[in-house]
Amino acid sequence: MKIALSPGHGTRIRGAAGPEPWGLDEVDEAQSIVPIIARHMRDLGAEVEEIVDHYSTSQDQNLDWLVDEHNAAFNGNHGDDRLDVSVHYNAYQVTTTQPRGTEVWYYSQDDLSRAVASEIAMASGLIDRGGKQSSSLYWLSNTICKSILIEVCFVDSKPDCDSYRRSKEQIAESIANTIVGEADLPGRPDRPPRPEPPPVEDALFHATGRCSWFGGPDDTGVASDEGLAFIYEGESDEFAHLFLSHQPTGTSGLARRLDPDTCYLACRWDYDVTSKEMLRDQTRKALVRANGRELLCYPADWGPHGDTSRVCDLSPKALQILGLMTDDTCEVIYPAPQED
Repeated sequence: MKIALSPGHGTRIRGAAGPEPWGLDEVDEAQSIVPIIARHMRDLGAEVEEIVDHYSTSQDQNLDWLVDEHNAAFNGNHGDDRLDVSVHYNAYQVTTTQPRGTEVWYYSQDDLSRAVASEIAMASGLIDRGGKQSSSLYWLSNTICKSILIEVCFVDSKPDCDSYRRSKEQIAESIANTIVGEADLPGRPDRPPRPEPPPVEDALFHATGRCSWFGGPDDTGVASDEGLAFIYEGESDEFAHLFLSHQPTGTSGLARRLDPDTCYLACRWDYDVTSKEMLRDQTRKALVRANGRELLCYPADWGPHGDTSRVCDLSPKALQILGLMTDDTCEVIYPAPQED
């Protein structure tokens, strides 16, 4: 596999920048993480060309230069084994204390983009915003080979910046593993077996059993005006990461406004053990395990009803990432164990 890999923007044509002292600088971070990603890709047996623009002084010049360099990489080899990857960092334009998350843009690479976003999220705890299709992003629409554009996190979201700094190496490794790790490459070292999940200690809530999904505009199983158990009307700004930016037509309750592309869950919490105030603290997430995968989810509601014999309801995105269907089995641990 041949991968042309570049940080977005350039040394002299800067991208987004978060506020001092905790914000990230897009160009600095992209130029520092690309060599780490490339190292992991090469360890897996891929050929990697790193492309960095130190020359352009305008946005148009930068975009043209990057497209030309990508298209010329590997002596113009545009075969099926080629992939172009551009690494960027997002910005909300308004400094926020709310998490925003990671996303991957694509022109035609739907499955790969969703997989990369999912693995970054699982490696870092960032919200998984998924893959996003575009035919208007200049770099994506003008590179000849298959391509993806990664927006690692938001430079002006403090929770994103904190998660990123804690997990930079893991994020880089997850990107490399997802893009290269499943390819049949000569000389690729055998991947070590997946370690057994660590034992659960000191969990306030721990359950294994069947699951289903809930929330969002398409959940007709809840009333159009149904609320949530411990998140209330008028708090959409504080919990903006859980909700769509607008109330879906014909509804008025928060349950139907939940963003199905955010990873949240409902369990039958014992409020004497996990109080409503604790569950409202979105820095505490639940760990969900299924199919050899792990995912962090925000507590969002109480449920499902005891008559269902299910242990949790997950967002549609969480269900998709974990490879689950209604009535499949998963494990829920709250709060998520802290790594040493």
